[in-house]
Amino acid sequence: MSDRAIRNVTNCVIPDDPEMSVNRFIIVAAKRARQLQNGARPFLPTTSKKPTVIAMEEVRRGLVKYELLTKPEVPSAAQQDN
Repeated sequence: MSDRAIRNVTNCVIPDDPEMSVNRFIIVAAKRARQLQNGARPFLPTTSKKPTVIAMEEVRRGLVKYELLTKPEVPSAAQQDN
């Protein structure tokens, strides 16, 4: 395998942290990439011009803050009758 192929794979590695799911990583990075495309400034200096690469690195380093939204609890039918 060439050095170039190895370098490209290491840029796109998704974190293996059990706290951070792969789906969450992808969603947060995609939203950050959209912000960068719309003119937001990167949090870290980079030579890459691709917003997706920049966003993934920012999320991987923990520079992008996000909040987990939870669904509001809906009372069950048994609780409503009381």
